[in-house]
Amino acid sequence: MNSQIKKINLNHSFIFFLFCNVFSVVVFKFTNLNISTLFCFLLILTIGVSHGALDHLKGKKLLTILNIKKFYIFYLIYILLALSVILVWTIVPAITLIVFLAVASFHFGKEDTQFLINKNSNLISILYFFRGILIIITPLYFNFDETVTIFKMLLIDSEQFYSSLGFIEKYKIIEIAIGLSALSSIILFLREFNIKKFAIFLDFFSIIILNYYLSPLVAFTIYFCFLHSIRHTISLAIEMDSSNLKNGLKLFAQKAFPLTVLTAIFSVLGLYFLNNVYELNSAILKIIFIGLASLTFPHILLEYFLEKNEK
Repeated sequence: MNSQIKKINLNHSFIFFLFCNVFSVVVFKFTNLNISTLFCFLLILTIGVSHGALDHLKGKKLLTILNIKKFYIFYLIYILLALSVILVWTIVPAITLIVFLAVASFHFGKEDTQFLINKNSNLISILYFFRGILIIITPLYFNFDETVTIFKMLLIDSEQFYSSLGFIEKYKIIEIAIGLSALSSIILFLREFNIKKFAIFLDFFSIIILNYYLSPLVAFTIYFCFLHSIRHTISLAIEMDSSNLKNGLKLFAQKAFPLTVLTAIFSVLGLYFLNNVYELNSAILKIIFIGLASLTFPHILLEYFLEKNEK
């Protein structure tokens, strides 16, 4: 099954790389072609969020392993964690954002690459982090001012935070981080060499291309929906039916649909109320990034405890 995932994901990386080149050049060429914030919001709500919409099944699996029969405990803890993240963000937004970006770096690096890695170790975890940091740091390199504007819309008003951003820009720390990400990709590629690991470089350059040509939000949306989410979805579909990917995807869609719709409903309701206070683009950005943070933390914790207890 692992060989099947590697082959499928290599093909996926190649298709995504071609798509990034064509899509980015078209958008760049036709400068009047404006991709709205609302369109990004809709993509993330559907394709993006759906890859985590089986967490309730994973939660049930974890509770079974732990011999806990009261399933509502999972929902209670998951919702409380998500709400806690939103609450903490409103109290200490700068610190919460920094923690979220660090956690997201590791999560993206691991989820996008672990299908190629046979053994985990502390070194591999560090390499995952630096590989994933590319998604976070590249927008700052190509579109520093626009990325800072997004941060400001996320309730970040700490002068110290923006002074730190100025520091990392002035002393080329962004470039160093991109270099470390490239180095981590090379090391991951060379360890237990397999030509299918070329997907690592295809993904690396896809992210560079997206951020070179597109705005930070559009670049992130394309990556999050069409690389990260689809890759995770493929893995889940193969778990459901290793002999028939098409049927596995069908099963995934059926099981993911209810929570995807529920998440979309709450997101739209949140947008409705926030739009009474903030301008529409600002409200959408808050829903996207603060909302993703609130879902990411419980999602990652669930993955961690499930992986730990399955061993």
